[in-house]
Amino acid sequence: MKNTVFTGVATAIVTPLTRDGIDYIKFGELIDWQIAEGVDAIVAVGTTGEGSTLDDAEHREAIRFCVERVAGRVPVIAGTGSNDTAYAIDLTRFACECGADAMLLVTPYYNKATQRGLIESFRAIADASTKPCILYNVPSRTGCNLTPASAAILAEHPNIVAIKEASGNISQIAELARLVGDKMDIYSGNDDQIVPILSLGGKGVISVLSNIMPKATHEICYRFFEGDIKGSLDLQLELLPLINSLFCEVNPIPVKAAVSAMGFCENYVRLPLTPMEPENEAVMLRLMKEQNLI
Repeated sequence: MKNTVFTGVATAIVTPLTRDGIDYIKFGELIDWQIAEGVDAIVAVGTTGEGSTLDDAEHREAIRFCVERVAGRVPVIAGTGSNDTAYAIDLTRFACECGADAMLLVTPYYNKATQRGLIESFRAIADASTKPCILYNVPSRTGCNLTPASAAILAEHPNIVAIKEASGNISQIAELARLVGDKMDIYSGNDDQIVPILSLGGKGVISVLSNIMPKATHEICYRFFEGDIKGSLDLQLELLPLINSLFCEVNPIPVKAAVSAMGFCENYVRLPLTPMEPENEAVMLRLMKEQNLI
């Protein structure tokens, strides 16, 4: 059994942006609030953190800032994956050196790769890492699916300890759980599938919802872990309309608008992302009001 990076909820935290760059004052406030609300880890500069439109200096500084601000209170997982393996290796080495506790490695986007290419790429990055690596399978965004068989091969690597599964395919995730056993932890990458993946032995969720409801997202997991399966499910289903509204447009457009409505950042995303459509935002804000978030 490999060491578990975290159990429960890790917030895939937004990166507060303005037209002038990263707003580190707001970023720090958001990080502190997340920890005070009981999250179990923070993922910096992942998909939700708009890592794909930060320049290299911003990407590195955001990781460094998050590590320094968290100051060991919870694990920090740095988004260091790329479709360029050499760049991912360089970024991973940097994140290790500045004190991140683990790496999140997305499957290569655009150029994709064969299963052999995925295995060799992830092995090369993990070889360069001095910290645990969490794979990230999100084929709807990358056009590339890491199969359970390939994940099982990668689970033999000592630095590859977990996978964030956002394929949405419960049958595939069940097969993954069967093949990897206790060699690889599984985290839900979709907020609407937390309970189903926990039921397959998952360790928690890397969450978008927890940007605005960290305590409740944590509660879904811990009710389940404590044996209150019905309570966990009831809370998952209660929050499902809000979860769906957070994904009615491409992530992180809705969650950036939601976090902005709570006063934690400006409602600003970089092109090719654009602000949330007004009719969708109105629905999301109504659901947020029902949860007393605004």
